[in-house]
Amino acid sequence: MVQTAFIFPGQGSQFPGMARELFEQNEQARQLLTQANSILGFSLTDIMFTGSDEDLRRTDVTQPAIFVHSVAQFVAHPDARPDMTAGHSLGEFSALVAAGVLRFEDALPLVARRAQAMQAACEEQPGTMAAILGLDDSVVERICAEISGSGNVVVAANYNCPGQLVISGSTAGVSQACEALKAAGAKRALPLPVGGAFHSPLMQSAAAALAEAIERTTFTEARCPVYQNVDAQPHRDPAEIKANLLRQLTAPVRWTQSVQRMAADGADNFVECGPGKVLQGLVKKIAPAAASSSL
Repeated sequence: MVQTAFIFPGQGSQFPGMARELFEQNEQARQLLTQANSILGFSLTDIMFTGSDEDLRRTDVTQPAIFVHSVAQFVAHPDARPDMTAGHSLGEFSALVAAGVLRFEDALPLVARRAQAMQAACEEQPGTMAAILGLDDSVVERICAEISGSGNVVVAANYNCPGQLVISGSTAGVSQACEALKAAGAKRALPLPVGGAFHSPLMQSAAAALAEAIERTTFTEARCPVYQNVDAQPHRDPAEIKANLLRQLTAPVRWTQSVQRMAADGADNFVECGPGKVLQGLVKKIAPAAASSSL
């Protein structure tokens, strides 16, 4: 029997005009997008539909916009029945809604709080990220550990697919690591246009701010397994899911390992739900035997 994994993208998948077609063509999606504006207290849809690239790059806009687009696309297909779900970083919130762990109206305020907390952490502890191409994960991990040991924080942050690992940390740490990794044989070390050191210890203050909001929110047992970023394992238990969601801010996104585990557990069809097609490209590199498509 075919097992379908629904996967949800994270920050970076936004684009001007996002979700406008959904709004115009699907009643369920339109209701959800309208509800999002009420929950947030400002017109997110105006920014999504007519805002510029720059407008959509603001963390406090980007994260709610991608989350709302992803869930709107999911509810526009009421016959969608995932056997398992996963989301890349921010996308984990969409995955939790799809698995019935969080209600949309509870998840959106959490996403907004997460975005605000991450923005504040970026301002308190400036940092950056860079994509490292063409090196084994173990080499990247070793060099990052050596540099961090000498005082400049830099860690492996996103295990995106074999040969593509994003590092995160202080500006000095990431710069030093890029030079060292190129010297060690990396094909490329590309600084990313991000506002801070996501998925690194520099996000600790954001985790503290989010903890309170998570504790106030009702999580219920998942209808299907959710493969979480921090350990790439399937989870259904609300307490485990809460703890992992919090750890995610300062821990790496183990996307490669998550897709590998889903494939090992029987997923032979991966459906990306949300803006863009980034995750489909990663799945093709991680689990080439599996089918991948958009919802």
